[in-house]
Amino acid sequence: MIILYLFSMFFRIGLFSFGGGLAMLPLIFQSVQEFGFMTAAEFSNLVALSQVTPGPIAVNAATFVGFNYAGLLGAVAATLGVCMPAFLLMLIVMKFMEKFKESRGLQGAFAGIRPVTVGLIGAAAIFVAETSLINGKLFSMKLLEDPLSYINGIPLAIFAVTLLLAGKFKISPIKITILMAIVGAVLCG
Repeated sequence: MIILYLFSMFFRIGLFSFGGGLAMLPLIFQSVQEFGFMTAAEFSNLVALSQVTPGPIAVNAATFVGFNYAGLLGAVAATLGVCMPAFLLMLIVMKFMEKFKESRGLQGAFAGIRPVTVGLIGAAAIFVAETSLINGKLFSMKLLEDPLSYINGIPLAIFAVTLLLAGKFKISPIKITILMAIVGAVLCG
């Protein structure tokens, strides 16, 4: 029963999510919360693990959730569930895309989907920030009253150094990830 549930849950996520893995994260989190699969902190770890392992984030997350709650069969079911809608939709879209590529309706739909994707990625970033950089809700009044008691200093410093290394010095994400994993293991472990 759980295998079927995992497949259908991730099939819905794959079918109704646009913008890739980061944009899918809020929907994945909401779904795993409804079933009681994991806490917010566990999900934040899942996001981090999905980011540093090879492959698409949504596929990695689905595989992780499926494996944790139903073993290898659960991992296969969740992974197929999240991948199948995109595969089927791409087959359909490719058949009709050439015919309708000049359509104003299609161009308008893409114009509406792009900002939604940015918003969903932003929501995922806020969720991860809440669970890894601060202890609580980013938009909470308590945070505004006493911000220092909510800030996780070392993770916040790692975040700031990562922005600097990636943004200013253009260091490879792989090198930054390995370096910051070592820093985190030493300072937070």
